[in-house]
Amino acid sequence: MAEDAAGAALIAAFEQQVRWCAGPAPFSARVLQASVRWLRSNDEARAELAAVAPDPLAAAVALRWLAGLHHLALRGLRPWAAVWPPGAGAGTDETDDATLDTLVGLAWAFQGEALRQALAHPPQTNEVQRSAALVPGLAFVAARTKLPLALLEIGASAGLNLWPEHLAVETPGWRCGPVAAPLVLRPSWEGPVPEGVQQPLEVAFRAACDVQPVDLTAEGEDLRLASFVWADQRERLERLFAATALVQPLLAAEGVRVQPARAATWLRQQLGLRLPGQTLVLMHSVMWQYLEAAEQAQITQLLRAAGAMATPEAPLAWLRFEPPVPDVAMELRCRLWLGPDGPGGLEGTEHLLAHAHPHGASVRWVAGTDAAAAEPMA
Repeated sequence: MAEDAAGAALIAAFEQQVRWCAGPAPFSARVLQASVRWLRSNDEARAELAAVAPDPLAAAVALRWLAGLHHLALRGLRPWAAVWPPGAGAGTDETDDATLDTLVGLAWAFQGEALRQALAHPPQTNEVQRSAALVPGLAFVAARTKLPLALLEIGASAGLNLWPEHLAVETPGWRCGPVAAPLVLRPSWEGPVPEGVQQPLEVAFRAACDVQPVDLTAEGEDLRLASFVWADQRERLERLFAATALVQPLLAAEGVRVQPARAATWLRQQLGLRLPGQTLVLMHSVMWQYLEAAEQAQITQLLRAAGAMATPEAPLAWLRFEPPVPDVAMELRCRLWLGPDGPGGLEGTEHLLAHAHPHGASVRWVAGTDAAAAEPMA
């Protein structure tokens, strides 16, 4: 039966997510295992979760469910707050399977509406540690164009990476950003000091969009954003809370909002607002693979057309932190259009800047090295 097939696909998606969580997030893996046991025994709930999306793995239904349970704990609701890390006695082994089974069932019975709301939202993992690569990338652009940046971000989630001049990046060999920055990113770094990184970044304008953005100016949205981080990854959660505390007042002061919009439609409008005396930068991180091929092509065409009109007074940059193919380590790449008489002419010049961990925990900077020179243009 179709319903049985949908339920089986749901269970398979949950079990795959268990395998993905097992190493980096063992407590979250155990919560998902308890959820699988519960789904197998609850036909009604299994049918409802299976109806969330036709492809539950691609739609990350298991992660939506996991975020919903984590959100209950983050809101301080008991008994979940007492068991989910960092609750008293919480952890991978301290909580037995029977307790987790009970808490999953209780969540659906008594917090079903909250979980249904969570299931309606795809995960928004706005990892600010990616700025450990993005900030040097922006510095590279600023050094090459010698102009303030007009920063556009697509797939921006809550916009945590939209404020590069307000945070610091620190490695054993160099540091950039404000001396008293409230958020300091410390990646494992390999390679030379990036070009321009020790000059202050000047951002003249910023704007962003996302299909389903998180509005950090709305009450409680900071906890919803945090719920998408696996509960046992405390360092990531602490960094997220620090970034949220930094960004919330900036959003209010500058009146910046991540606009709910499709990337290609929004970008077409923004490209029409470019001003001389600024380098327009389109930036995105770990979102390109989630766009349909047609929208990827639209964005590429828009940028090539805009790049053909670039001048030294109004250059264009396309900075992306993405896997070259799905499930491969990230690359930081930048295409620069400096005008018809600049390097690359109307097609611009492609630069491979770095290889990096998907969350920005480690960065290997290759711009200006033989490793970068050997790479083909994208």
